[in-house]
Amino acid sequence: MSKKLTRREKALIRSKNKLSSPWASLLSIVIAVLWTVPTMGLLVTSFRQNRMAISTSGWWTSFAPSHWKDFGLGNYKAVLGGGYNLGSYFVNSFVITIPGVVIPITLALLAAYAFAWCKFPGRNVLFVAVFTLQVVPVQVTMIPLLTQYVNWGLNNTFWVLWLSHTIFGLPLAIFLLHNFMLDIPKELIEAAKMDGAGHVQIFLKVVLPLMVPAIASFAIFQFLWVWNDLLVALAFAGNTPATAPLTSRLSDMVGSRGSAWYLLAPGAFIAMIVPVAVFLLLQRYFVRGMLAGSVKG
Repeated sequence: MSKKLTRREKALIRSKNKLSSPWASLLSIVIAVLWTVPTMGLLVTSFRQNRMAISTSGWWTSFAPSHWKDFGLGNYKAVLGGGYNLGSYFVNSFVITIPGVVIPITLALLAAYAFAWCKFPGRNVLFVAVFTLQVVPVQVTMIPLLTQYVNWGLNNTFWVLWLSHTIFGLPLAIFLLHNFMLDIPKELIEAAKMDGAGHVQIFLKVVLPLMVPAIASFAIFQFLWVWNDLLVALAFAGNTPATAPLTSRLSDMVGSRGSAWYLLAPGAFIAMIVPVAVFLLLQRYFVRGMLAGSVKG
């Protein structure tokens, strides 16, 4: 007996057929190559130790056998050690980024669950207020926040960066996770309530496992935002070695280390390798999170 396909399954089949055309595959390959070429050039340049060759020839010329002797790890040793010491700034970026991702996601999950499945007075008005906070420019909040941080004695510490990235990331996180949470079938929540589960059990055992793709999707965006941030770090934590991120050190190398321009390539590659690795590890969850709820059955 043949199984009757639902509208959702038919829509997925049509989408798959459209995306599997030869022209779509060719276009994807062209875009991937164009996107990868600059990264390849940066990687090759980072290993070239002949400054004169870097300034007078393109990175593609280094594949000739006569230029193989120019390759080495000298640039990376100079960047990670010596007077540049990018290693400590690399650690600072991790110390800033991990709490800057975990804290807003944790708070946003709790708030999104309350907005989605808990009934309380003023819920819709409060959600609209949270949503409108997304349009507030970051620059507008810097002076009031910095004044408050100074009054609290938190300036030039990691705390101001964690709090700032949490504040700036919460509105979008709540909005996105709330929308994903509404796609969870209401019957699952009602069945859990009938079995005697409270809100804590429903959140931990029913909602949270289903939210993994959505959490991964926002985690990638937030990780990239915090890791690549320079403005917030300079405004709230200064440029001290104890709290400055990797982007701050790279900015100093551009502005005040003109004689060491050849070290920018290894420094930039070190800065970008972590976000690329995070995206590659979470890409399957990212795609599932982006497609969740896009097709209604």
